[in-house]
Amino acid sequence: MDRGAAGKTAPALPHQLNLQDRKHLSIGGVRDVGSFDESLVVLTTECGTLTIRGTNMHVDQLSLESGDLRLSGEIDSLEYDDTVKTGLFGRLFG
Repeated sequence: MDRGAAGKTAPALPHQLNLQDRKHLSIGGVRDVGSFDESLVVLTTECGTLTIRGTNMHVDQLSLESGDLRLSGEIDSLEYDDTVKTGLFGRLFG
């Protein structure tokens, strides 16, 4: 969790998806954008890493403060990766 200036834990943002006609995607609960191009978007959300694949994708709006992202283009797939880290390094750095 993120910590504010006073060292308090920031509250979790509600995570939600709204996909309209596979062309307009609104996402809540976005914590960070890992990478972005016209065919691949990788986001860190409150529910894990979300990979979005498509064509001609464009970010219409992004606010990490509120955790909201709006994306347009041809959306082909949405995939979550919530792999649990195991082993010594996973326990130490997970």
